Amino acid sequence: MATTIITIARQYGSGGRTVGHMLSAQLGIPYYDRDIITMASEDSGINARLFTDEKLKSPLRSLIRPRGIDHYNIQSPESAGFTKDDNLFAIQAKIIRELSERGPCIMIGRCADHVLSGKPGVVSVFVHAKPDFCLREAMKVNSLPEREVLRLIEKTDDYRARYYKYCTGKNWNDARNYDLSLDSSKLGFDGTARAILAYIAQREDCDPFPEPPERDKG
Repeated sequence: MATTIITIARQYGSGGRTVGHMLSAQLGIPYYDRDIITMASEDSGINARLFTDEKLKSPLRSLIRPRGIDHYNIQSPESAGFTKDDNLFAIQAKIIRELSERGPCIMIGRCADHVLSGKPGVVSVFVHAKPDFCLREAMKVNSLPEREVLRLIEKTDDYRARYYKYCTGKNWNDARNYDLSLDSSKLGFDGTARAILAYIAQREDCDPFPEPPERDKG
């Protein structure tokens, strides 16, 4: 498949990461998730802990200015804004673009669909699921009471939504932002991965600008 840069945004517990790993193994291409934070830290010299995983260091800012970041200009280390949210995102966006230039890959979260918007060969996916499914999957990896896991799911998805809104100016769970929006609770993880591959195959087979039929000159 020629189109193999796949970005995956996901609800907590929907299995977006699992689907990403499956696609990475099936296609034999790299998988990037928190590696992006490590690379951004190494590239900038900023402590990796400041690149909080899809969260804003100043949550209230997402309420003050939810318009999207208009540029990705990286500030110098001497700048007062070097470790501000905008600059941290700009550094991660730089890494995302560089990784996409290396070749086919899977990218999880971090507004990669927005950063790579318009780049040929990118397929953007949003993986969601029914609440009971997300709870069941989240309980598998969290040794917490059910009530606390429910709060964790709500808090994590709220963080992701506000982070996406702040960085892109768009709603995180709006299907119009993505090529595909898939319910993993209906398809299962394997079915979700196969649906993404089927979409890619179909898109590559389609000519978006077919030649018009020749007129009968007789």
